[in-house]
Amino acid sequence: MEEPRPRSNTVTTTSSSYSEAFSSSASLSYDRSFLRSAPGALLLAEIVFGLLVWALIAGSEYFIYPAFGWVMFVAVFYWVLTVFLFIIYVTRANTKITRVPWTLVGLCFNLSAFVFYLIAALADATSIPTEHYSPHNYSSWTASAFFAFLVTLCYGASTFFSYQSWRTRS
Repeated sequence: MEEPRPRSNTVTTTSSSYSEAFSSSASLSYDRSFLRSAPGALLLAEIVFGLLVWALIAGSEYFIYPAFGWVMFVAVFYWVLTVFLFIIYVTRANTKITRVPWTLVGLCFNLSAFVFYLIAALADATSIPTEHYSPHNYSSWTASAFFAFLVTLCYGASTFFSYQSWRTRS
């Protein structure tokens, strides 16, 4: 058996500058100029109008018609993703995460949102029953179809700006 080594009363500590470098390079800032730009205003409009689409449908008896379930899926899915993208862009996190091709991500996201929202808006508008058995449901579904087409237009304009940005960067 070996004898235990004598303990030293000296404690050695080292400090790392990693945390200092991390905190200074990873700080997020609020980009007010992004909100004043056309893509920023469109993102904000997509959030507001998208929220209205799914809130109006969710407040009705949408489960009666399967098409409204599809509209709810598209509206909530793209609303959540748009909120995340908005936070990323307004905090300039996209400038800190350089490995992601943000212009291509934005183009693909906006194009897919435009296509799926166009399908959802058409399904929403054509699934509204003509018989007015519930004025609340009829009004909610009609308003949701209107806002779905507005969101579709916003995503179409965002696709245009994303395409321009992608074309100049590639």
